[in-house]
Amino acid sequence: MLANETYLLASPDPVLLAALEPELAACGARVAVALSAEAAMAALTAARPPALALLDIRLPGIEMGQLLAAVRAHPGTERLPIVLISDSVTQEWSDRMMEGIIDDLFPRSIDPPFLRPRLKAVLRASKTARELDLLRDTAAVNTQLDRLTGIYNREALLGMLFRETDRVQRMKSSLCLILFDVDDFGHWNSTLGAAACDDLLCQVVSRTNRLLRSYDLLGRVGKDEFLVAMPGCGNMNAEMLAERLRQEVFSEPYFLGESIRVSACFGIASSHGRSPVVVLREAEQALQCAKAEGPESIHCFRESPEAGALPETFLSQFPGAW
Repeated sequence: MLANETYLLASPDPVLLAALEPELAACGARVAVALSAEAAMAALTAARPPALALLDIRLPGIEMGQLLAAVRAHPGTERLPIVLISDSVTQEWSDRMMEGIIDDLFPRSIDPPFLRPRLKAVLRASKTARELDLLRDTAAVNTQLDRLTGIYNREALLGMLFRETDRVQRMKSSLCLILFDVDDFGHWNSTLGAAACDDLLCQVVSRTNRLLRSYDLLGRVGKDEFLVAMPGCGNMNAEMLAERLRQEVFSEPYFLGESIRVSACFGIASSHGRSPVVVLREAEQALQCAKAEGPESIHCFRESPEAGALPETFLSQFPGAW
C-alpha cells in the first residue's frame, strides 16, 4: 500500500469503524469516513476519488447494487478498487466479483491483523489490471501509426475515412482529400541514402502538420506518399491548402547533410458522401494527372459536381492565420 493515499471507509457501524480505521491509518493512508451511501457516492465520484474503497453492505440510503452500478459507470472509476463488507457471502456478491464490479468481499467478522495483507492483494491486482490496460491501449495506438513518421498508416486512415464519410452522410457536410508525394524521390533516395530520405519524410510531416487543423487527418499511404483528409472542406479549400503546402512545406530547403530543395505534386478529390475507396482512387488519378503536368503541379478530380463549400478562414494566405 502507498502512503499518503486516501482510503474511503463507508459504514454506519461505529464498532466496525473503530476496528478498521486504525488498521488503515497504520498503512500510512488518510482515512475518509462516510456514514451513508449518498456520502460514499459523492466521495467515489469526486474529481479526486480515493485510491481504495471499503463499503459496508449496511450503508443506509441508495441500495448497494445501484450504488456500485452508478460508481462503475462514472468516468475514471472503472479500475477503482472496491471491497464490500458483508455479513455473508451471497451468490449476488460472488457474481459481482466475477464481473469485476467489486474486487473483494470481506466478512464483517474479519480480524484486523488479516486486513492489511488482503488489501495489499487487492491493490496489487488493481495496479496490474491498470498496467495491462495501458499496455493494450499503447499496442492499439502503435498498430495505427506509421513507425517512421508517427502519423497514421494507410489502414488506420482508411478506417477513419469510413467514419468521416458516415458523418458526411448524416450531416450533409463535405470532406476533401489531398494526396501528394515527393517528386523524384527515387533520385534522392539513391543520391542521399535511405537514412537521409527517412529524415526528409519526417521533416515533410512536421512541416505539413503545422498547416493543418486539429481535426484534419494526416497519414502515410505509400513510401513517399501522404494523404490529408479535410472534414468540412470542398475542392476550393483543398486547392488553397495544396498551394500552401507547395509554398510552405516544399519551397524552403531541407538540410540533410547538405541543403536541398524538393518539390511535390498534389491530387485532390471530394467525397460527397461516397465510399472512401472510390474517393481515394479519384485522388490517385488526380495525382497521376498532376505528375504528368510536371513537378509542383496541383490537379483536382472534377468528374463529380463541386459541393460549393466556401473557403475556410484557416486557409488564409498568411502563415499562422486560423
